[in-house]
Amino acid sequence: MQGDGEINGSALETSLRGSIRVELHKAKFIRWPRVETPTHYITFGLNTDLDEAARMAVREMIEYLVSERGLTRDDAYNLCSQAVDLRVTQLVDGVKGIHAMIAKSIFR
Repeated sequence: MQGDGEINGSALETSLRGSIRVELHKAKFIRWPRVETPTHYITFGLNTDLDEAARMAVREMIEYLVSERGLTRDDAYNLCSQAVDLRVTQLVDGVKGIHAMIAKSIFR
C-alpha cells in the first residue's frame, strides 16, 4: 500500500497470490513495457529527472496510439493533451517514474 508517488521507503508491502498474463510479440519492438488493465492503457517513463520521465511516458503513449490505434503522430499528440492522465509512479529512488494512462472508453 502506498500513495501515488512512493515518497519514501515506508510503503506497506505484503506477499500475495494472483495471476498475470504476459504476452510476447516477437515481431514487435517497443522500448518500454506497456500495461493494459480492464479500464486503461498505460505507458511508462523512468529517469532521474521527473520532467524527462514524463516526456518519456508521453512519447511512449504517442507511439502506442500511432502503432496500435492508427492515429497520426499529430492526432496522437493532441489526444494525449486532452485525454491522458500522468501519475507519479515513484520518487523514493534516484530514478523517478511517471505512468501515462488513457481510458479505454474513449475508443468505443
